[in-house]
Amino acid sequence: MHYKVGTRGSKLAVQQTTQVIEKLKAAYPDDTFEIETIVTSGDQNQTSALDAIGTKGVFVDAIEKALLEGRIQLAVHSMKDMPDMPQSGLVFSRAWKREDPRDVLILRKAGHLEKLKQGAIIGTGSKRRAYQLKRLRPDLEIVPIRGNVDTRIRKLNEPMPDGRMIDGIVLAAAGLKRLGRESEISQYLTVDEMIPAPSQGTLALELRADHRELLEKLNALADEATECATKLERGFLKAIGGDCHMPIGAYATMEGDVYQLRAVYGTEDGSQLATVCVQTNGTMDGLVERAVDQIHNQLYGC
Repeated sequence: MHYKVGTRGSKLAVQQTTQVIEKLKAAYPDDTFEIETIVTSGDQNQTSALDAIGTKGVFVDAIEKALLEGRIQLAVHSMKDMPDMPQSGLVFSRAWKREDPRDVLILRKAGHLEKLKQGAIIGTGSKRRAYQLKRLRPDLEIVPIRGNVDTRIRKLNEPMPDGRMIDGIVLAAAGLKRLGRESEISQYLTVDEMIPAPSQGTLALELRADHRELLEKLNALADEATECATKLERGFLKAIGGDCHMPIGAYATMEGDVYQLRAVYGTEDGSQLATVCVQTNGTMDGLVERAVDQIHNQLYGC
């Protein structure tokens, strides 16, 4: 069987898709795979802040349309870019093993967040990252920055319009590792310092719901721990009602029969930011609801 695999055209997106295809080729040597790059509305607008151009779907709209029309049979996305539910007629496979979920700092001069000068400038387009950084270092100045990995790192070494230099940027460890650029990381932020975006480091493999044979092939390569974490993290995202306007993060782990979920959620302006860590033994049931209840108690007293 020949499959066309759709992806965004950035280096990272293509690299992720190439890695997926390599794994599929190894598992199913009789099948062939072809990459098709597709421009999404989110790619067309590289200047506006993420929360100003719409929902997470702006990075997948054109790709999902190609799936529904049958122009491609499989799409590879970063799961953290996906809305909480796929479009009608589409499904995700079970999750494959995730890459490093942490956020990282790339700093121009300093080697660590604590070593940054007072009032240092950090670039990020994410409210989740911005407000958690401000909690660690209230003196920091956060400026919006967008673009692919190459673009963001380049902006680190170019003056802003006012002539000042950015002192550091925040990126996902997963993307840098997939691109072979982990040597440029100045500091890994622990999940206690900065809770990642829901399903950060996990790929979303999306296909038509009626393509059962391909779904079975994808599911056979799934990772149980990542699948459980994905259900919890995206379950929290859906239950809390989060969108691009709100700072929201979730990170789940499964060790033995212990399930743990860290979550962060705050007001749009970052004036309130609630963080919780809940766990259960033997079952995931009720974990998301407990996290949401505790978030609401912290923010609203109810």
